[in-house]
Amino acid sequence: MEKGDTYFLVRALKSGDINSLEKVYKIYYSKLYWFSKKFDSATMESDDFVQQTFIKIWDNRDQLKDNVSLDQQIFIICKNLILNHLKREAKTVGQIEEIYLPQNEETEEVEFKNTNIKKLRLIIEKLPPKRKNIFLLKIDNLTYEEISVSLGISKKTIANHIYLAHNYIKEKLCES
Repeated sequence: MEKGDTYFLVRALKSGDINSLEKVYKIYYSKLYWFSKKFDSATMESDDFVQQTFIKIWDNRDQLKDNVSLDQQIFIICKNLILNHLKREAKTVGQIEEIYLPQNEETEEVEFKNTNIKKLRLIIEKLPPKRKNIFLLKIDNLTYEEISVSLGISKKTIANHIYLAHNYIKEKLCES
């Protein structure tokens, strides 16, 4: 893409031209998809990262820089979204372990805890995708309001998914 084209697209985005967002989407979707495939997330797919990137670009279009290539800005936004998610994901696993696993650190208990951590991760992976996503967002300390806005669903639906996820996890941990 030519530098002049990039400048034109940035200006069009900043002015709120939705057609420019569609053009940017067509140009960059595939590139961002393969870029995000390089990162290993247990809770989000590459498509999710790409979609979040375009949402962030549109929501923060007034912050785009005219003197920096659009290419560079888009990949930085995508990379930051992915890295922030991976940090939250790592933190989430620790929080889930604190909630559901015993905290005694004696030698036998450490081995027991490590086994349970694996079981817990497998149980969470078996949650339906939407429920798992909502559950992990809540564990990340997002409010029902933030999750509602992010996913476009009601707070009641979120509460229901979290309730069902907790019950499922407890039930499966008691079975093992």
